[in-house]
Amino acid sequence: MTTDEATRAALPIHAQSPATAIRSSTTMACTTPPSVEAPTDRPTPGDPTPLPQYSPTRILATWASAALPMAAMAWIVAPLLAHGFAGPTALPRALILALTAGLFWQFVVVLFLVRREQGSLRWSVLKEALWLQAPRRPKGGRRGGWIWLVVVPLIIGLAAKEFLPTLPTPAARDMGLFLQSATGQTFLSSNWGWLAIILALQILNTVLGEELLFRGLLLPRMQGVFGRWDWAANGVLFALYHLHVPWVIPQTLLDSFVVAYPSKRYRSALIGIVVHSAQSLYFSILVVALVLR
Repeated sequence: MTTDEATRAALPIHAQSPATAIRSSTTMACTTPPSVEAPTDRPTPGDPTPLPQYSPTRILATWASAALPMAAMAWIVAPLLAHGFAGPTALPRALILALTAGLFWQFVVVLFLVRREQGSLRWSVLKEALWLQAPRRPKGGRRGGWIWLVVVPLIIGLAAKEFLPTLPTPAARDMGLFLQSATGQTFLSSNWGWLAIILALQILNTVLGEELLFRGLLLPRMQGVFGRWDWAANGVLFALYHLHVPWVIPQTLLDSFVVAYPSKRYRSALIGIVVHSAQSLYFSILVVALVLR
C-alpha cells in the first residue's frame, strides 16, 4: 500500500472524495466476513432427553439404599421372623417374606427419587426418566420392531450362566433346593396363598425392584462419572448388591454383558427387565406346577 493510499484509508469516509468513498465502501463490504451464527446444542428430533447425572456419592448412596436393606432382611430380619413359624419350612418362609419386603422397598425408593427429580410420577415422565421405552437403534434412533429380537440370545446367555460353577450355597437358603426337596413340595402343594406371595416376589425381583433401580434409575445417571464404561460399573454394583446371597456375586458379574451393556446400548431398561424376567417366569412355572400337584 502506498503512502497516498494509506492516507485515504485513514480518513473517514465522509472526508474522502465521493469516488474514493464509494471504492472504500465497496472494498470494505467485500472484505468483511459474513456473520456466522453460533452452533446450537439443540437436540435433533428423536434424540433422547438428557437426564441428570449422579455424583459418585449419590451413586453409592442409591446402591446402599437397595443393598443394605436386603442384607438386613436376609441375615437379621428373616432369622428373627423364622421363630414365628414351625417346622422345617420356617426359614424359607421367613426369607420369602423378608426379601419380598426388601424388593418392595426398592420400588418405593425408585418412585421417591424420580418424584424428587422430575416433580411428577405420570407415565409420560416415568418412561423417559427410567428408560421404560422400546429398544432404540444406535444408528437412526428408531425404536422397537425387529430390534426386540436381541433379547433372544441374551435370554439364552443368562440361562447358560446358571450352568457355571458357583460358590457353596447354604442348603436352607437355596430356593432351588427347597423346591426340589420333599419338604418344599409338600409345603407348596395346593398352597395358593404362598403361591401369590412367591409370584409377587418374582414380579418385584425383576420388574419393579432390582432391574428398575439398577437399569432404569442408576444406569442412565452414571455416565457423568464413568463415561463409556458406565454399563460395566453398573454391572459391578449390581453384583455387589447381592449381599443377601453373596455366593452368587462372582456369577452375577456376567450380568454386565448380558443385561447392563445391552440396556445401555439400546437405551432401554425394558431389555434388562425382559431378559431377567425370563428367569423369573421359569421359576414361577415350576412353583405353579408344584401347587397344582
